[in-house]
Order: sequence, then structure tokens, then C-alpha cells
Amino acid sequence: MAAGFKTAEPLEYHRSFLKENCRPDGRELSESRTTTLNIGSISTADGSALVKMGNTTIICGIKAELANPTVEAPGKGYIVPNVDLPPLCSSRFRPGPPGEQAQAASQFIADVIESSEVIKTEDLCIDRGKLCWVLYCDMMCLDYDGNILDACIIALLAALKNTQLPEVTINKETCAPEVNPEKRCGLHIHKHPVGASFCVFDDSILIVDPTAEEESLSTAQLTVVTDEEGRLCSLHKPGGTSLSGEKLQECISRATARQREIQKLIDKVIHSVKTAQ
Repeated sequence: MAAGFKTAEPLEYHRSFLKENCRPDGRELSESRTTTLNIGSISTADGSALVKMGNTTIICGIKAELANPTVEAPGKGYIVPNVDLPPLCSSRFRPGPPGEQAQAASQFIADVIESSEVIKTEDLCIDRGKLCWVLYCDMMCLDYDGNILDACIIALLAALKNTQLPEVTINKETCAPEVNPEKRCGLHIHKHPVGASFCVFDDSILIVDPTAEEESLSTAQLTVVTDEEGRLCSLHKPGGTSLSGEKLQECISRATARQREIQKLIDKVIHSVKTAQ
């Protein structure tokens, strides 16, 4: 009976739960799905991480390449994020060039990297005007069940913290770079941005960490990114109904709590990997 109701009237089905202050998957309105993290799983990458939030699964691999700095920023390297939503992760995506949602997600992640200063791009410069690192950060969705932005940010942050770059020296005689893969050192992570995404139902009910179905039925979506100092790095709200200042404040305070929780999780996983080595 419930299955038929859910299919015929998905919005009414969700409303019947929201009235009781819970959700079809048994969570409270303000509860995130269980988040698990695995780091260093791609041996061919310079850094990697796999994040699961409920069913939503994102893997991030970071590949560092040597390049010439741009003329505008001779003392900086650069970071190139890319979010891939392949047909494999959900029937809603088609084969072919990246769709609108994947492009928007890549742009959002690029904005977060810049606004949060997770890494100072000056740190990626090896020889001013001549040589720098480019970090290609590829995030691929393996299973899509809503809220990919939060999962992408966690995967990216954990992968950056897992990244080890080889030592590079410039040969005095040939002026050519020499890479020593035996000697590696980690990146300096300046800030730890973490996202918290929300959906609004019927213009007033706020829910945390929406599933794909909840996203499709909501009247608005919002992602708030904060760092460990509680600083607001980014606020992403693609259209939808407007939010009161009070509701927005509630989202920001929830986001700062989520930031602490995720930073603890990342540190714990990194620590356990180090002790295991």
C-alpha cells in the first residue's frame, strides 16, 4: 500500500512523514546520513579519497603535473577541479559531454577552493615564472543519491590532505627540472572548508543532507560552506523559494557544527592510516 502511495503521490508521501518530524528513511529533519571515508585507495594518484554519505558515493583522485605558471600569476600554481556524473551512477545522467549539473558542480568546487583558500596557490610554485605544480582534482560520482556537493567537498579535502608531491629540483647546468619520486612531502592545507546542504519543503520546512528524491520534490536547495574558524566561504542557492534571515542563520549554525564533525572524521581517518603504516 505504502509503495503505491509513494509512487502515485511522492510529495504527499513525504509530507506525511514531515508532519511527524521525520523522513521516509527514518532520519530526523536535521540529521545527516552516515558519512564514511576511505583515503589513499587509488595507488596511481598522488592523493585520493572515497566518501559515502548514505548511498551517495564520490571518489576523488588528485594528479600533480609540472607546468609553466601563467603570465598573470608567475608565482602561483593552479588547481583544476572536475566533477564527473557518469551514466553509471544514476539513470538520470546520459553518456556524452558533461551535463549542466556536472558543470555547475565543477564551477562550485572551483569557487570553494578559491574563496576558502584551502591551499595557497603560491605554495604550488617551484620556480617563479618558470615552473609550478598543477593539481588535477577529479571527482567522480559512483552512486548518485542526492547532495553530491557536500560529498565532493569532503572527498576533495581528504584527498588534498592525503596528497604527497615528489621533490623537484632545477638542474643548474641544464635548467631542467629533476623529479625525485622517492622523496615526497604533503601539501600545506591552510583551511578546512566543509559544506552542509539543505532542502526546503513547502517553502518553510528545512531538511539536512537531502536524498535525490527529496531534492526533486523540494521548493529550494541551499549549500553553505564554512571553515574551522566558522567563516562563511561560500553560499550556493540555485533559485527556488526565498529563505528568511532566521532560516539562513539556522543553516549557517548547522553548517559550522557539520564542519567540526567532518574535520574530526578526516583527521581520525588520516591518523589511523598513518599508524597502520
